[in-house]
Amino acid sequence: MCTCRRAPPFGVPTPAPTATAAPDPTTTTLAVLLIGPAGAGKTSVAKYWADHRRVPTAHISLDDVREWVRSGFADPQSGWNDHSEAQYRLARRTCGFAARNFLANGISCILDDAVFPDRPVVGLGGWKRHVGPGLLPVVLLPGLDIVLERNAERSGNRRLTDEEVARIHGRMAGWYGSGLPIIDNSQLDVPGTARVLDEVLARAIASPPNW
Repeated sequence: MCTCRRAPPFGVPTPAPTATAAPDPTTTTLAVLLIGPAGAGKTSVAKYWADHRRVPTAHISLDDVREWVRSGFADPQSGWNDHSEAQYRLARRTCGFAARNFLANGISCILDDAVFPDRPVVGLGGWKRHVGPGLLPVVLLPGLDIVLERNAERSGNRRLTDEEVARIHGRMAGWYGSGLPIIDNSQLDVPGTARVLDEVLARAIASPPNW
């Protein structure tokens, strides 16, 4: 069940905006990092959110950028080593460079990556360093049964074993208690998750998380 508070239905009176009201996340230039395990729906939600904003918005997927390397691609599924780590770091820097360019030209961006709370190498610090301190991280974390089901629909090197999916999902649970906003989208479709993401971002703009 989603832990995020939903917006009031149409017709429910809401307080008039004031001069100190938080910016509308649907029209503000933002940099968002969507975090989650394989099968969480990060890419689908990120694409939908970017497609349906009222301001220019780009979607940047860390996995897509890593796979720009064709010959010599170091697939982490074959074992995390110095080679795969170097390619990950390069891809993250490339994503950060692209994000800064988009932001400098008034274009919002949403990045997605499976950032682990217990591993600094693939942690938040690099993203903050490469994109900037205004980056807003949000964790997408549905139940294990959901990510297993979604992973089963994948193909190629994006599909993981059930054991690997369970291991990654378990490590992602470390985000609870981190102070980052978490969306449990187990019972939400992609449009519903995107709506909740906007609600979460409105609160994050008003009170940025410490990370």
